[in-house]
Amino acid sequence: MDPLTLLDDWLADGTLRPSSQVEYRREVGRWLAWCTMQEPPVDPYDCGIEHVAAWCGTFLTEQLDGRLFNDPSALAHVAEHHPDAALTHDRRVTAVNRFHKAAKDRGLIRLMPDLTMLRSGLDRAAGSPRRLTMDERTALLLCIGQWGPDNARHYLRDRVVALLLLEGLRPAEVTRVDSRHLYPIEHPYPTYEVRAPDYDFEAVGKKHVLNKVTARAVNAYLPYRVKPAPGVHALVLGQGGRAITTDYPNKLIRSICSPDPTLDHVTADAVAHTGFTDTPPAEG
Repeated sequence: MDPLTLLDDWLADGTLRPSSQVEYRREVGRWLAWCTMQEPPVDPYDCGIEHVAAWCGTFLTEQLDGRLFNDPSALAHVAEHHPDAALTHDRRVTAVNRFHKAAKDRGLIRLMPDLTMLRSGLDRAAGSPRRLTMDERTALLLCIGQWGPDNARHYLRDRVVALLLLEGLRPAEVTRVDSRHLYPIEHPYPTYEVRAPDYDFEAVGKKHVLNKVTARAVNAYLPYRVKPAPGVHALVLGQGGRAITTDYPNKLIRSICSPDPTLDHVTADAVAHTGFTDTPPAEG
């Protein structure tokens, strides 16, 4: 199936709102046209994050203020100084990501490029985040469970990040959870006790006894946790064995939720405000 036929087939399946169909057709159409115009052409079924980044950069020339769109600092500049453009950019990345998901679902590609680091990490809306409804929380848990090696190299770490948010830890707190303050306990079930750390990584905040699902995710992650850099004790580690950046949880949640159009609005803060066991507000 050629990419344009896939686009038509995907948008005709009835799972997207009409407004989303219009936006995705426009953005994916632009992406496919860009691929065709490159020398040599880029195969949309065999592309990487570097290709999507190059395409996205063509829309941000003015906002980049002379910078090259080739590292996280450039995107951070756009997010800080041009937040509306950053949010539009995030929607563009989501459109391409869902196109790749449609290709994978139809057996046209085996692996999707991980576009997490192309997201700005900005919240979608100002003000207090809305807690997820029960149906949305169920959909989120399904998306977390489906986030695997086909999505990201460090998928075990990513699942821990998402589940710590559901424990009620705020995004910045998740990045500072200290591995030295991860205390195993046996009752009421084998799990861990952690406390929300302050900005000096001291465990002085609210105590959290991790849900069984989170505890199992932590146990699965620990054997594969990258070697920490000297003096680094964060539980969740990123590039170079250092703590993940504070914008990473939101970028990650956007990526995890991107296959499900009903979770378009979900941010890391919204997940942290929802929790595992608190009853979310009823729909309607």
